[in-house]
Amino acid sequence: DISPLLKDPAAFRTLIDLLEDHLRASFPKIDFIVGECLDSRGFLIGPPLAQRLGIGFVPIRKKGKLPGPTESVSYALEYGKAELEIQSDAVEAGQKVVIVDDLLATGGTMCAACELMKRLKAEVLECLVIIELKLLKGSEKLKPIPFYSVLQYD
Repeated sequence: DISPLLKDPAAFRTLIDLLEDHLRASFPKIDFIVGECLDSRGFLIGPPLAQRLGIGFVPIRKKGKLPGPTESVSYALEYGKAELEIQSDAVEAGQKVVIVDDLLATGGTMCAACELMKRLKAEVLECLVIIELKLLKGSEKLKPIPFYSVLQYD
């Protein structure tokens, strides 16, 4: 739970500083930060990070929440199925993106986000999260896409 981090402006600023430094050192050119806006808090991290980098933010939402034509993908959850969408014109072929979320558990949602980027022919430079639950091995499912997490729990 990142709620305490969000309540503390100095801690949240430090997190965004850390993520900004990581991305600037790792990737000379990023076109967009893509954030999952489903039941996660990726949308709380993505916009300030994108603003710091001087680039745009692109949301991925659950089905039916975005206007205009969309691309969608279904994926399995531990307890059923879900569907994610992105606007069809959100990114152009060849654009470089970093996908941001608050937590990586089993990797299903992040893999679905990567699939949406693949369908739009964007290049996923990295998947980035604050917390990784290593025991669930979600990052294994993302290979060969690079993955970065600030905190890891076994």
